[in-house]
Amino acid sequence: MILYEYPFNERIRTYLRLEHLFLRLATLVSREAPLDHHFALTTIFEVMDVGARADLKSDVLKDLDKQKQVLNSYRGNPAIAESVLDKVVGQVEGCFDALNATSGKAGQSLTENDWLMSIRSRVGIPGGTCEFDLPAYFAWQHRSADLRIKDLHRWAGTLAPLADSIHLLLKMLRDSGSPQKVVATGGQFQQNLPQGRTFQLLRLALDPELQLIPEISGNRLMVSIRLMRLDADEKMHPAHTDGAFELALCS
Repeated sequence: MILYEYPFNERIRTYLRLEHLFLRLATLVSREAPLDHHFALTTIFEVMDVGARADLKSDVLKDLDKQKQVLNSYRGNPAIAESVLDKVVGQVEGCFDALNATSGKAGQSLTENDWLMSIRSRVGIPGGTCEFDLPAYFAWQHRSADLRIKDLHRWAGTLAPLADSIHLLLKMLRDSGSPQKVVATGGQFQQNLPQGRTFQLLRLALDPELQLIPEISGNRLMVSIRLMRLDADEKMHPAHTDGAFELALCS
Protein backbone atom coordinates (compact mmCIF):
# COMPACT_ATOMS: atom_id res chain seq x y z
CA MET A 1 0.00 0.00 0.00
CA ILE A 2 1.12 3.55 -0.76
CA LEU A 3 0.38 5.88 2.15
CA TYR A 4 -0.50 9.50 1.37
CA GLU A 5 -0.88 12.14 4.08
CA TYR A 6 -2.67 15.47 3.89
CA PRO A 7 -2.26 18.11 6.65
CA PHE A 8 -5.21 20.31 7.56
CA ASN A 9 -3.14 23.20 8.94
CA GLU A 10 0.21 24.91 8.38
CA ARG A 11 1.71 23.66 11.65
CA ILE A 12 1.28 19.99 10.73
CA ARG A 13 2.44 20.78 7.20
CA THR A 14 5.71 22.09 8.69
CA TYR A 15 6.05 19.04 10.95
CA LEU A 16 5.66 16.69 7.97
CA ARG A 17 8.25 18.60 5.96
CA LEU A 18 10.70 18.44 8.84
CA GLU A 19 10.06 14.72 9.35
CA HIS A 20 10.72 14.15 5.65
CA LEU A 21 14.04 15.99 5.93
CA PHE A 22 15.08 14.21 9.12
CA LEU A 23 14.39 10.78 7.60
CA ARG A 24 16.38 11.72 4.50
CA LEU A 25 19.23 13.00 6.67
CA ALA A 26 19.41 9.76 8.66
CA THR A 27 19.56 7.72 5.44
CA LEU A 28 22.28 9.86 3.84
CA VAL A 29 24.50 10.10 6.94
CA SER A 30 24.58 6.31 7.26
CA ARG A 31 26.14 5.95 3.80
CA GLU A 32 29.81 6.42 2.96
CA ALA A 33 29.97 8.12 -0.45
CA PRO A 34 31.08 11.78 -0.50
CA LEU A 35 28.12 12.63 -2.73
CA ASP A 36 25.70 11.22 -0.13
CA HIS A 37 27.40 13.29 2.54
CA HIS A 38 27.15 16.40 0.37
CA PHE A 39 23.38 15.96 0.20
CA ALA A 40 23.28 15.15 3.93
CA LEU A 41 24.86 18.53 4.55
CA THR A 42 22.44 20.31 2.22
CA THR A 43 19.59 18.55 4.07
CA ILE A 44 20.85 20.01 7.35
CA PHE A 45 20.69 23.44 5.71
CA GLU A 46 17.13 22.72 4.52
CA VAL A 47 16.11 21.84 8.08
CA MET A 48 17.58 25.14 9.23
CA ASP A 49 15.61 26.96 6.54
CA VAL A 50 12.33 25.29 7.51
CA GLY A 51 13.10 25.75 11.21
CA ALA A 52 13.83 29.44 10.76
CA ARG A 53 10.19 30.23 11.57
CA ALA A 54 10.25 32.20 14.82
CA ASP A 55 7.33 30.39 16.45
CA LEU A 56 8.25 26.81 15.46
CA LYS A 57 9.99 25.91 18.71
CA SER A 58 7.19 27.39 20.84
CA ASP A 59 4.58 25.52 18.76
CA VAL A 60 6.36 22.20 19.32
CA LEU A 61 6.75 22.86 23.05
CA LYS A 62 3.04 23.78 23.33
CA ASP A 63 2.03 20.59 21.51
CA LEU A 64 4.25 18.48 23.76
CA ASP A 65 2.78 20.10 26.87
CA LYS A 66 -0.75 19.58 25.52
CA GLN A 67 -0.04 15.89 24.89
CA LYS A 68 1.31 15.54 28.43
CA GLN A 69 -1.89 17.03 29.87
CA VAL A 70 -4.07 14.74 27.73
CA LEU A 71 -2.07 11.69 28.81
CA ASN A 72 -2.21 12.60 32.49
CA SER A 73 -6.00 12.91 32.23
CA TYR A 74 -6.10 9.15 31.60
CA ARG A 75 -4.66 8.36 35.04
CA GLY A 76 -7.00 6.27 37.14
CA ASN A 77 -8.71 4.82 34.07
CA PRO A 78 -8.91 1.02 34.60
CA ALA A 79 -8.59 0.46 30.84
CA ILE A 80 -5.17 2.18 30.78
CA ALA A 81 -1.98 0.46 31.98
CA GLU A 82 -0.22 2.88 34.31
CA SER A 83 3.23 1.51 33.42
CA VAL A 84 2.68 2.13 29.71
CA LEU A 85 1.22 5.58 30.44
CA ASP A 86 4.24 6.46 32.60
CA LYS A 87 6.57 5.41 29.79
CA VAL A 88 4.84 7.59 27.19
CA VAL A 89 4.62 10.58 29.54
CA GLY A 90 8.33 10.13 30.23
CA GLN A 91 9.05 10.26 26.49
CA VAL A 92 7.03 13.47 26.13
CA GLU A 93 8.74 15.06 29.13
CA GLY A 94 12.17 14.01 27.82
CA CYS A 95 11.50 15.62 24.43
CA PHE A 96 10.13 18.76 26.08
CA ASP A 97 13.13 19.19 28.39
CA ALA A 98 15.69 18.54 25.62
CA LEU A 99 14.06 20.96 23.18
CA ASN A 100 13.47 23.59 25.85
CA ALA A 101 17.17 23.44 26.73
CA THR A 102 18.25 24.36 23.20
CA SER A 103 18.83 28.02 22.45
CA GLY A 104 17.47 29.87 19.45
CA LYS A 105 16.07 28.42 16.27
CA ALA A 106 16.86 25.04 14.70
CA GLY A 107 20.60 24.76 14.08
CA GLN A 108 21.32 28.14 15.68
CA SER A 109 24.71 26.97 16.92
CA LEU A 110 25.72 25.93 13.40
CA THR A 111 25.39 29.51 12.16
CA GLU A 112 28.49 30.32 14.24
CA ASN A 113 30.55 27.94 12.09
CA ASP A 114 31.93 30.15 9.31
CA TRP A 115 33.08 27.15 7.26
CA LEU A 116 29.61 25.61 7.22
CA MET A 117 27.98 28.94 6.46
CA SER A 118 30.32 29.45 3.50
CA ILE A 119 29.03 26.15 2.08
CA ARG A 120 25.43 27.09 2.87
CA SER A 121 25.80 30.34 0.93
CA ARG A 122 26.94 28.42 -2.17
CA VAL A 123 24.62 25.38 -2.27
CA GLY A 124 21.78 27.39 -3.81
CA ILE A 125 23.97 28.32 -6.77
CA PRO A 126 23.98 25.71 -9.58
CA GLY A 127 27.41 24.06 -9.37
CA GLY A 128 28.36 26.52 -6.64
CA THR A 129 30.23 23.97 -4.52
CA CYS A 130 32.85 23.05 -7.13
CA GLU A 131 36.43 22.57 -5.93
CA PHE A 132 37.58 25.96 -7.28
CA ASP A 133 34.79 27.71 -5.33
CA LEU A 134 35.20 25.83 -2.04
CA PRO A 135 38.61 24.08 -1.94
CA ALA A 136 38.33 23.42 1.81
CA TYR A 137 34.99 21.68 1.30
CA PHE A 138 36.47 19.71 -1.60
CA ALA A 139 39.28 18.57 0.71
CA TRP A 140 36.73 17.57 3.39
CA GLN A 141 34.93 15.37 0.86
CA HIS A 142 38.22 13.50 0.35
CA ARG A 143 38.57 12.66 4.03
CA SER A 144 37.78 9.14 5.18
CA ALA A 145 34.11 8.18 5.41
CA ASP A 146 34.45 7.63 9.17
CA LEU A 147 35.66 11.19 9.75
CA ARG A 148 32.93 12.65 7.56
CA ILE A 149 30.25 10.59 9.31
CA LYS A 150 31.59 11.74 12.69
CA ASP A 151 31.35 15.38 11.60
CA LEU A 152 27.84 14.93 10.21
CA HIS A 153 26.65 13.26 13.42
CA ARG A 154 28.05 16.19 15.41
CA TRP A 155 26.33 18.79 13.24
CA ALA A 156 23.06 16.85 13.00
CA GLY A 157 23.13 16.32 16.76
CA THR A 158 22.25 19.99 17.26
CA LEU A 159 18.93 19.23 15.52
CA ALA A 160 18.21 16.01 17.44
CA PRO A 161 15.90 17.52 20.12
CA LEU A 162 13.68 18.98 17.40
CA ALA A 163 13.78 15.75 15.36
CA ASP A 164 12.83 13.58 18.35
CA SER A 165 9.97 15.94 19.28
CA ILE A 166 8.57 16.02 15.74
CA HIS A 167 8.75 12.22 15.39
CA LEU A 168 6.95 11.70 18.71
CA LEU A 169 4.20 14.25 18.04
CA LEU A 170 3.47 12.85 14.58
CA LYS A 171 3.45 9.28 15.89
CA MET A 172 0.88 10.20 18.55
CA LEU A 173 -1.18 12.10 15.99
CA ARG A 174 -1.19 9.17 13.56
CA ASP A 175 -2.12 6.73 16.33
CA SER A 176 -5.26 8.78 17.02
CA GLY A 177 -6.84 7.81 13.68
CA SER A 178 -8.61 4.54 12.85
CA PRO A 179 -8.42 3.41 9.18
CA GLN A 180 -11.72 2.69 7.43
CA LYS A 181 -12.24 1.16 4.00
CA VAL A 182 -14.10 3.43 1.60
CA VAL A 183 -14.80 3.55 -2.14
CA ALA A 184 -14.46 6.50 -4.49
CA THR A 185 -17.41 6.01 -6.83
CA GLY A 186 -16.44 7.01 -10.34
CA GLY A 187 -13.14 8.22 -8.97
CA GLN A 188 -14.77 10.79 -6.65
CA PHE A 189 -15.11 10.74 -2.84
CA GLN A 190 -16.46 13.35 -0.46
CA GLN A 191 -17.06 13.20 3.28
CA ASN A 192 -18.43 15.73 5.73
CA LEU A 193 -16.28 15.97 8.85
CA PRO A 194 -17.93 15.46 12.25
CA GLN A 195 -18.59 18.72 14.04
CA GLY A 196 -17.03 19.28 17.44
CA ARG A 197 -13.68 17.72 16.50
CA THR A 198 -10.67 19.40 14.94
CA PHE A 199 -8.88 17.06 12.58
CA GLN A 200 -5.25 17.78 11.78
CA LEU A 201 -4.18 15.01 9.42
CA LEU A 202 -5.72 12.76 6.76
CA ARG A 203 -4.06 9.44 5.92
CA LEU A 204 -4.94 7.55 2.75
CA ALA A 205 -3.61 4.09 1.88
CA LEU A 206 -3.96 3.04 -1.76
CA ASP A 207 -3.07 -0.22 -3.50
CA PRO A 208 -0.25 0.56 -5.99
CA GLU A 209 -1.61 -2.06 -8.40
CA LEU A 210 -4.57 0.23 -9.08
CA GLN A 211 -2.12 2.77 -10.55
CA LEU A 212 -4.21 5.60 -9.12
CA ILE A 213 -3.02 8.85 -7.54
CA PRO A 214 -5.21 10.75 -5.03
CA GLU A 215 -5.76 14.47 -5.38
CA ILE A 216 -6.78 15.57 -1.88
CA SER A 217 -8.36 18.80 -0.68
CA GLY A 218 -10.04 19.55 2.60
CA ASN A 219 -10.96 21.98 5.34
CA ARG A 220 -12.57 21.80 8.78
CA LEU A 221 -15.96 20.93 7.24
CA MET A 222 -15.31 18.55 4.35
CA VAL A 223 -12.79 16.27 2.67
CA SER A 224 -12.74 15.77 -1.09
CA ILE A 225 -10.67 13.17 -2.91
CA ARG A 226 -10.37 12.74 -6.66
CA LEU A 227 -8.54 9.74 -8.06
CA MET A 228 -6.20 10.53 -10.94
CA ARG A 229 -4.16 8.47 -13.37
CA LEU A 230 -0.81 9.25 -14.99
CA ASP A 231 -1.35 8.31 -18.63
CA ALA A 232 1.06 7.66 -21.49
CA ASP A 233 1.18 11.36 -22.33
CA GLU A 234 2.76 11.92 -18.86
CA LYS A 235 -0.18 14.06 -17.80
CA MET A 236 -2.62 13.55 -14.95
CA HIS A 237 -6.17 12.65 -15.96
CA PRO A 238 -9.23 11.88 -13.81
CA ALA A 239 -9.90 8.19 -13.29
CA HIS A 240 -13.60 7.54 -13.79
CA THR A 241 -13.52 4.03 -12.34
CA ASP A 242 -14.39 3.01 -8.79
CA GLY A 243 -11.39 2.88 -6.47
CA ALA A 244 -11.18 1.44 -2.96
CA PHE A 245 -8.76 2.76 -0.32
CA GLU A 246 -8.29 3.09 3.44
CA LEU A 247 -8.95 6.45 5.04
CA ALA A 248 -8.01 7.65 8.52
CA LEU A 249 -8.74 11.05 10.09
CA CYS A 250 -6.38 12.00 12.91
CA SER A 251 -7.02 14.62 15.55
